[in-house]
Amino acid sequence: MAEPVISTDIPGLQKFVTGKVRDVYDLGDALLLVATDRISAFDVVLPTGIPDKGRVLTQMSVFWFEMTKDFLPNHLIATDMDTIGQRLRDAGATEITSELVTQLEGRSLLVKKCKAFPVECVVRGYLAGSAYNDYKTMFGHGGTVNLYDIPVPVGLRESDKFPQPLFTPASKSHSGHDENITQARAAEIVGQAAFEELKSKSIALYTKASEYAAERGIIIADTKFEFGEIDGQIILIDEALTPDSSRFWEASDYKPGRPQQSFDKQFVRDYLLTLDWDKTYPGPQLPAEIVEKTAEKYRDAYRRLTGRELRTEA
Repeated sequence: MAEPVISTDIPGLQKFVTGKVRDVYDLGDALLLVATDRISAFDVVLPTGIPDKGRVLTQMSVFWFEMTKDFLPNHLIATDMDTIGQRLRDAGATEITSELVTQLEGRSLLVKKCKAFPVECVVRGYLAGSAYNDYKTMFGHGGTVNLYDIPVPVGLRESDKFPQPLFTPASKSHSGHDENITQARAAEIVGQAAFEELKSKSIALYTKASEYAAERGIIIADTKFEFGEIDGQIILIDEALTPDSSRFWEASDYKPGRPQQSFDKQFVRDYLLTLDWDKTYPGPQLPAEIVEKTAEKYRDAYRRLTGRELRTEA
């Protein structure tokens, strides 16, 4: 297995933002988003990386950006290293070696700058994760309960499908832990008109992607979108429909009433729950077998959904 890329360094440029997964460089009129192989669990970035994880996130996002661009514009400018290399030099990069190109290849997005909406646009097709935990604490009246102020049936089991997809926005937190909020609160944050458009576009994107994935044996249980605005136009930004921003399930093994076989980092979370770890920094090292199995889950999701092999070399 290739060595994971835990951090990047472009001589002559300073990182604009270092996120849980991405290193972001400000290139003046554009940004360079570099998806590393870092992995986080329980809001802690672990010391062990997952080889090719960043390439899966980047190339899968590009796949969805291309599929949906006629329906909804996005922030993507380029992914090829010739264009990216020139923009790096224009921004002041002093040395672009073959080693750096190899490191950045397949995991880098040159994107437009925009004003990002300060809410996460979450769409849930199935009852799982934090929604399931919140649902278990509620009591129904008249056959329904209000999950984030949205009426849903009582008596649902873990992993049950909702009658229709739910739009359950979340607030962005500087601490890295997003908080589920009501639609009314989201509308207060972004304005009613923008909220209605974000909701409509999110549900439409989820529906389109879910139908496509179902034909390839994958259930998209839920996903998270981010949107920005340029000259009054709403565009899709960040990543889209990846194993980090979505819950992908194996359709052939789907059975409501229990957790599902997944293609995301739930496999890592499940392993960590077997340890005597208090979910605070620093996180534990992952053993080689967990790293290898997780890497293959990410690659398998990419192959299944795109029908392509992962691009790993310049």
